[in-house]
Amino acid sequence: MTMPRRALAGAIAAALALAAGTAAHGQTPWLRAQNVQPVFEGWERNPDGSFNMVFGYLNRNYEEQPVIPVGANNFLEPGEPDRGQPTHFYPRRQQFVFKVRVPPDWGDKDLVWTVTHNGRTDKAFGSLWPVWEINRDVYRLNRGAGSGQGYVDNQPPTVRVAGAGSRTVTLPDALELAVLAGDDGVPPPNPALARRTVRPGPKTQAIIDARRAAVTGLAVTWLHYRGPGAVTFDPQVQEVGDDGRAATRARFSEPGTYVLQAVADDTVFLTPASVTVTVNPAPAGP
Repeated sequence: MTMPRRALAGAIAAALALAAGTAAHGQTPWLRAQNVQPVFEGWERNPDGSFNMVFGYLNRNYEEQPVIPVGANNFLEPGEPDRGQPTHFYPRRQQFVFKVRVPPDWGDKDLVWTVTHNGRTDKAFGSLWPVWEINRDVYRLNRGAGSGQGYVDNQPPTVRVAGAGSRTVTLPDALELAVLAGDDGVPPPNPALARRTVRPGPKTQAIIDARRAAVTGLAVTWLHYRGPGAVTFDPQVQEVGDDGRAATRARFSEPGTYVLQAVADDTVFLTPASVTVTVNPAPAGP
């Protein structure tokens, strides 16, 4: 059995794209005007015989966060073009962002995600070729927690939105949001990390935010997943309280329909919960 040519081409293209981003431009941090490369992470088996195709992306910009609505510039094929993919893209490499379930009889077809931005069209080719199968060890290794560290029994965290899954807010008001999250305590908290210093630099805040889950064993990150404009969270990353609650205030730059995600992180596994927000324009003046 051989890998479908389109899938092989996609794998080679993704590898070359990643190499180009880290080698050829290693000394040139592009802030904007670069492309967004969709990435096929692999596939998972489901108990009912179906499969999940797992995708992420590489936004080559260090600052620009494009909004690319579902349509001619952001679609999957064959089938429905909207398969739950993001329309807001955070900078740099974002792994295991969304999953698309395909039926047991999917066969050797490719599931293709196409993204066009800044004048360049890029594709990710998802295939059920055996080498692309991923399991929990793959997640552990990609997030720096190898299976040899005693975490083989670790279960993903749980998270759910507190209250209704759809909300409405009117500009310029902020929206209060909360989730309830839990975990099995594996990996255990590591309070010693809180005392380590971080060298000043552009990635300082990202390192501090990523460390919060490791310090307490569980943290929640709020993300702008879909919708126009910009969303700011206060806070964006937070530890989970003793009652399992994590809350934030979201502010929106413009009206529209948004999908926000709260992602529970135990430093190995990520579990998202989504809420849809309708943002109404500000009332007309007198």
